[in-house]
Amino acid sequence: MSDLPPIVIEESNDPLAVPRRVALVRPDIRPTVRKEDERFVMTFPHLVVREIILVQAVTIVLAIAALLFDAPLQGIANPTETPNPAKAPWYFLGLQELLHYFPPVVAGVLLPGLVVVALVVIPYARVNLAARPLWEDRRPRRIAGILVTLLAVTAFAVLFDCWPVAAATVVVGALVLAARGGERAGAIRSALAHVTLPEWIMTWFVVVASVLTVIGTFFRGPGWSFVWPWASFRSW
Repeated sequence: MSDLPPIVIEESNDPLAVPRRVALVRPDIRPTVRKEDERFVMTFPHLVVREIILVQAVTIVLAIAALLFDAPLQGIANPTETPNPAKAPWYFLGLQELLHYFPPVVAGVLLPGLVVVALVVIPYARVNLAARPLWEDRRPRRIAGILVTLLAVTAFAVLFDCWPVAAATVVVGALVLAARGGERAGAIRSALAHVTLPEWIMTWFVVVASVLTVIGTFFRGPGWSFVWPWASFRSW
């Protein structure tokens, strides 16, 4: 083995006079970061920051609306005269509308009790961890269960002549069935095909609550009779 020539270190700032350079490369000691997108993110700051921004935006909109429009307050209440119709606050009008169709025990105790129980039980279910589309599993037992549930809810509403709930159930059920096999269809069916079962249930609940609240707010007159919004002011 021949001996290597000695290394002569010559310091100079002139690159033409001393063309040989030695580069010192230091190892990268920074922690590695995964580049793939995370499916789940932390509540803070991703969700909390958005909620704070939304609260501020809603507060500004409400403040502007309060400055521009007067609250629809009526005269001083007279304890000897009951207004007709006597409507609950808007957030209870859906429940009051249910009392028009169902017996008080069903509309005032059973259905609200089921909603409260569902809100208590849902957090303990692992539905959010699965987060899979409803029709990812195409076993016949699943579609049979969904059809039976839709028909049972619709029949229960029709039995008490509660047509708003029946119509909302039929519409949401049609969308659920249209989503089956829609992965390679148009944009709308493809989007519906990725909806999960909890999202479908929440959609049905929101649609039913919205329809009942709108009817109770704008389409109910004296004696809780059905009136058109533009004619109700003359009859009250």
